[in-house]
Amino acid sequence: MVHQNWARNLTYSARELVRPTSLEQLAEVLTGDEPVRALGSRHSFNDVADTHGVHVQVDALDDGRPAVDPLTPDGESTGVVSVNAGLRYGEVSRGLHATGRGLGNLASLPHISIAGAVATATHGSGDANQSLASSVVGLELMTPNGELRRLTRDEHPDVFGGCVVSLGALGVVTRVELLTVPTYAVRQDVAAHVPWDAFVSDFDAITGSAYSVSAFTSWDEPDVRHVWFKSLAGADGGNRPDVPASVRSWAGAPVHPLPGVDPAACTEQLGVAGPWNDRLSHFRLEFTPSAGDEIQSEYLFPRRKLGAAVEAMRAISATVGPLLQTSEIRTIAPDDLWLSPFDEPSVGFHFTWLSRPAEVLAVLPDVERALMPLGARPHWGKVSTVDARDQAELYPRFADFRQLADRLDPEGRLRGGLVGRLLAD
Repeated sequence: MVHQNWARNLTYSARELVRPTSLEQLAEVLTGDEPVRALGSRHSFNDVADTHGVHVQVDALDDGRPAVDPLTPDGESTGVVSVNAGLRYGEVSRGLHATGRGLGNLASLPHISIAGAVATATHGSGDANQSLASSVVGLELMTPNGELRRLTRDEHPDVFGGCVVSLGALGVVTRVELLTVPTYAVRQDVAAHVPWDAFVSDFDAITGSAYSVSAFTSWDEPDVRHVWFKSLAGADGGNRPDVPASVRSWAGAPVHPLPGVDPAACTEQLGVAGPWNDRLSHFRLEFTPSAGDEIQSEYLFPRRKLGAAVEAMRAISATVGPLLQTSEIRTIAPDDLWLSPFDEPSVGFHFTWLSRPAEVLAVLPDVERALMPLGARPHWGKVSTVDARDQAELYPRFADFRQLADRLDPEGRLRGGLVGRLLAD
């Protein structure tokens, strides 16, 4: 069987893809003799989810509970919702909003699966917004011996930090428990052409002026092309954010992150307020977001290194720019998860490359030489040329994670691709 990831830049090695409809069927797969890996929405651009054995998707799994299940012990709402791990964020967010609840943040795409995004520390943007994994307060996973285990932050504080961003190395996650908030409204305004020197000097004021802020560039441009401000709107629809004088002009028509592309697939802009789940992501669930084949990379580094990072990228912009569709700059708040790259206030430089694999692989070492000395870490699900052992050494608690993986998967049947290289003896 041949199947590929979402962008078609990777052909998986698995001999079979199964979609169990019951926990019993999942246990049969997990207790077999072959290697097993969970597969989500296939939005990873590297082989972090790959295996030579069996791929398992849990989106059709029915464990006898609603796919989106508010947890109400003794009839009292906890603000926590238990969801099928294979659902996409867009599907879950619509269900939550309909019940008056919301999530604190979303990634740029609503098309990604809950478990896959959580396992790889995928994130949105916002000075006070943590990664998507940080809203997880519990999860259920089935280990290779067929045991279904529930782990929560309150009941398992010694290991929970290692169980969320887990790269699928501990078991197949069947349900995820997410902390929710009351639903809220967001408006989206886009500024154009912010000078680079002002963007760096006013960075704190710019990113602090709205709930979620993202900037788009190709690095070889004379200024930052667009800055997207997603502001809490309130009942009155809100106002444009109070930004520094360096933000001089506002877009008068909707824009797309990729220059010249029709913005029809993007969430509504021009300050029109709407539900959080229709604004925090850049793209609408009902549209295919890609402008075509692409390759993605991302590097996350300490926010205090922002000025040096911009300077380093601008220095290689003539090399990087011609291969880029776009690059996005985002901010992320810290958390305490073992394999999260966000152990202090952080910035992410995200790269959406043209689908020219050999040329991209040739230029990535230049990007990594610019950013890795500043404390950057590659995103777990994106393309990089950083050696797996070197990547593991960037995480102080990786040895603890290895021990946890050895305990839950002693035969190493959940190890393949990048995970196999990370945990190799």
